[in-house]
Amino acid sequence: MHSRRDGILDGSGSPGDRTASPWLFDGNLGPGLPAKWNVLRWLRHIVWPKSTGEPSNKPLRPTAYLDGLRGFCAFLVYIHHHELWAHGAFNYFRSLSFENAFGWRGEFYFATFFGIRNFFTGGHLAVGSFYVISGYVLTVKPLELIQSGDLIKLGDNIASAFFRRWFRLFIPLIVTTFIYVTSWHVLGYWNFNCAAKGTIGEEWWNWYVEFKNFSFLFKEGPPWVTYNTHLWSIPLEMRGSMVVYMASLALSRATTKARLICEAFMAFYFLYIVDGFYCALFMAGMLQADLDLLARRPDGYFPQFLRRLEPYKTFIFYHFFAISMWWGGVPSGTTNIEDVRNNPGWYWLSYLKPQAVYDPKWFYLFFAANMLVACIPRIGWLKRFFESRFCQYLGRISFALYLVHGPILASLGDRIYHVVGWVRTAGDHTTELNWWANRFPLPKVGPMGLEIAFLVPHIILLPLTLWTADVVTRMVDEPSVKFAQWLYKRTIGGGVEPKQEEQAVALMRLA
Repeated sequence: MHSRRDGILDGSGSPGDRTASPWLFDGNLGPGLPAKWNVLRWLRHIVWPKSTGEPSNKPLRPTAYLDGLRGFCAFLVYIHHHELWAHGAFNYFRSLSFENAFGWRGEFYFATFFGIRNFFTGGHLAVGSFYVISGYVLTVKPLELIQSGDLIKLGDNIASAFFRRWFRLFIPLIVTTFIYVTSWHVLGYWNFNCAAKGTIGEEWWNWYVEFKNFSFLFKEGPPWVTYNTHLWSIPLEMRGSMVVYMASLALSRATTKARLICEAFMAFYFLYIVDGFYCALFMAGMLQADLDLLARRPDGYFPQFLRRLEPYKTFIFYHFFAISMWWGGVPSGTTNIEDVRNNPGWYWLSYLKPQAVYDPKWFYLFFAANMLVACIPRIGWLKRFFESRFCQYLGRISFALYLVHGPILASLGDRIYHVVGWVRTAGDHTTELNWWANRFPLPKVGPMGLEIAFLVPHIILLPLTLWTADVVTRMVDEPSVKFAQWLYKRTIGGGVEPKQEEQAVALMRLA
């Protein structure tokens, strides 16, 4: 969903560095400078960040590809929402073409072709991948402790992670949505997502009522908040996190074979017996982490049938990647399995969906996301791509990018799309944007999804969104990690947390 994700230290210092206040700015301003220069340098740090504070030649972690994958997935979510917003505004049935397979209703678009479609509407596959990655990185340290038999440190590790998880996930949501709703009244602009209240006080109260229900772990009904509907995945992220934490504790004394069987059964249970696809994705990520750790151990149990497949892993994982790209593009226009069945290439596959799954796409995305995460470290060129500087940068700002791209799209993006000619149909409450409509119309020529009128707005929108995400990462996301860690230390009397959490910082950044 998500940048430094677990609430564990971000590696900027020792656990005792921030006990006085977790919100202190770490900008290297220099105590000898006049106050006004400190302020100016602080402002420059916000507007024009010079570096992440990490040396460029620093060796990558073994799981750096997971950082890059999460970042690239957040970028796919950005593309997905912009494609559907612009094309759905101009022609609703055109947006349906994006959500269906190549050849649907006799329409053959490049953007819907096998594999290619994931670069245009891969947001659903991205969310599934988020959950698998989170299940992996949240449990990799607990599983290491379980496999080494250090159950005391396991309890310390999970207690800390469990305590901080809510704060780590929801503080950035609180800050970004509050600023967003306040901006409507301060700047006085109309927003497509929801009508502004009469006064800013009413707006704040409505925001509070919505958010306190939205953030409740056991809330029933749809997990939506009208101020930013793209945040629906965060409560499910919280629930999935609780599931894998509890599974780690419950299975900590089980034999290795029994633990693997239980992890696989729980994934099966959540997917096939009850409609808990997000829990199944988390459990599958935990199972992958367990198997990866066991494979590196020179002793102990490891499933023999997997050992026997080792000589054929290249053949297997290339096929996994192909299936992942195919199933990741599952038709998702509706929740009706008959609509999936009517798409070319999906008739027989539609019969695989179990009775428990309400939204068919998540059944296929469960396998697609798991295959994608599993095959990346085993396909050299794919791993190198996700370890590239571009993907690593996206990984650093991924959570903030997920949080801010929707508000920017619904405010400035909506107006820019109107300016270049993506105007919503009459009657779709567009009177507030009449002044913006077709001010500078651009030709809608080119392949669907790559039209000139669609690409040109991103000269403004993409840099602005990435810059905003970078600012939110540094000013909100990373401080929230430090605050959660600081608060936990205060609750345990200010003592130093177990050393193994310091060692696990880099791996857990994107949990």
